[in-house]
Amino acid sequence: MLAMTDAAAEAISALTAQQGGDDAAGLRFAVQSQEEEGAQLALSMAPAPEDGDQVLGTEAGAKVFLEPQAAAFLDDKVLDVQQDDQGQLNFAVMPQPQQEPPVQA
Repeated sequence: MLAMTDAAAEAISALTAQQGGDDAAGLRFAVQSQEEEGAQLALSMAPAPEDGDQVLGTEAGAKVFLEPQAAAFLDDKVLDVQQDDQGQLNFAVMPQPQQEPPVQA
């Protein structure tokens, strides 16, 4: 399942508040086109999830809606937000850190 950093959750909450969204609003990922190496994702603000969307939420109230194909593609990823040189915030999707298997004694 897609994980979300605290910074990404704060950015999503701020965006939905700026858009005048209510508690049901969130950030929606959908697959725009699929290639062999991955997928081109479309990112948009949505007033509510669409039928079939997977809904991720945080205690802070940030919501992410994943269209079924996007959910499959993002299953092992982390959503983060990074600031560029001009101060603009950009969402970034990165691989989740690999968990070390427990050492058997």
